[in-house]
Amino acid sequence: MANVPVPASGPAPRPGKPLHPKGLYKAFAASLTGTALEWYDFAVYSAAAAVVFPIVFFPSSDPLTGTILAFSTYAVGYVSRPVGGIIFGRLGDRIGRKKVLVTTLMIIGVATVLIGVLPGYGSIGISAPIILVLLRFAQGVGVGGEWGGAVLLSSEYGDPHRRGFWASAAQVGPPAGNLLANGTLAVLTVTLSEAQFISFGWRIAFLVSAVLVGFGLWIRLKLEDTPIFKAIEAHGEQPNAPVREVFTKELRPLVAATLCRVGPDVLYALFTVFTLSYGIQTLGYDRSQVLTAVLIGSAFQLFMIPLAGAVSDRFNRRLVYGIAAVVGAVWTFVFFGILGGHSEPLLIAGIVLGLMAHSFMYGPQAAFIVEQFSPRLRSTGSSLAYTFAGVIGGAIAPLMFTLLLSQFGTWIPVAIYVAVAAVVTVVGLALGRDSNTVEDEDYRLLLEGSAAASQRSAVAETR
Repeated sequence: MANVPVPASGPAPRPGKPLHPKGLYKAFAASLTGTALEWYDFAVYSAAAAVVFPIVFFPSSDPLTGTILAFSTYAVGYVSRPVGGIIFGRLGDRIGRKKVLVTTLMIIGVATVLIGVLPGYGSIGISAPIILVLLRFAQGVGVGGEWGGAVLLSSEYGDPHRRGFWASAAQVGPPAGNLLANGTLAVLTVTLSEAQFISFGWRIAFLVSAVLVGFGLWIRLKLEDTPIFKAIEAHGEQPNAPVREVFTKELRPLVAATLCRVGPDVLYALFTVFTLSYGIQTLGYDRSQVLTAVLIGSAFQLFMIPLAGAVSDRFNRRLVYGIAAVVGAVWTFVFFGILGGHSEPLLIAGIVLGLMAHSFMYGPQAAFIVEQFSPRLRSTGSSLAYTFAGVIGGAIAPLMFTLLLSQFGTWIPVAIYVAVAAVVTVVGLALGRDSNTVEDEDYRLLLEGSAAASQRSAVAETR
């Protein structure tokens, strides 16, 4: 957005100062709570895919095949994300961020509740896994459209010079949701017998999401759209074909934003999904031990992700991100090496440190991706990058981990797979650009000028 005229009347707002501080705090809360609630739904499914679904929905298979099939349905939720990214990312640039976020929250909430009441294979046969896949697909569509809007909600309300911190609100959603999900599953595991947990206990975690999603909707419905989108809308600058524009005018930013996500997605899948099945089935840890370790690691991320975002505001964002990618790849080799002793403290320490490395990629990630695209194409570009990366990164990672382990009988190929993903991320960072706050400040000045002009017009009419 070049050569945007600066309004001549009224004092210009200080660059970076939020136009509506109260709206900023509401946006931060809406972004954080909304993604946390939606990722609660997604994380419950992930955990259930590792420990329950092979029994409930794929009972005729042997344990290894059942796990692979369960993780395949996990992957469907990633494969369907581009559908949500294309549909809702486009709408985010056309009709606004808020309307999209309300819709995506409802989609995930309804799909998750229906999974909670879905009969198993023993009751309705092959229809059970088929319906499960369809509901998982719906979850993925919702998440695919959710992330881009949630990131813009907090970052476009906040100071563009502190975008790393404000945009991290949406990034806290996955560990917060993972914390809630695994905490719920851990409580159910402790309070119920094995038979009770397999029979009905896991369903409680899915049904609880109805209350959580209702709370998230209440917050989002009370929030206005972002100042940046209001300025774009007021001046009629919404793109007519945002998807086409991203591919024709901002292809390099799309490639950079997509590749930078691969490493974090793979690393997160390793420490929060694959570790469950590997720790329980291969190493013989108790389910409660592994769930507790993931729970503690997620709790640390609640603080580490915003901290990492803030650190990336003070130092070069790409450098912070890249160092974390390298550290995460190296730590994966160390992590598998220390698990052989069957020590619960080492298991906890390994997952905590692994998720800390992930935090210093994930915290700056939202701001980095947003900064790759011009403001009028941010929703579409960010959503496409998020969903495309999910397909080549997080979607197939648990499945590939399981296949590599079964094929080679050792964890070394799994660790190499993570290292390759980290290299892909570094390539994406090298292709990207650094922060450009001028674009946001130009739109903020336009919005301030429009508000001042409207106020003067109203005063003139009363005279």
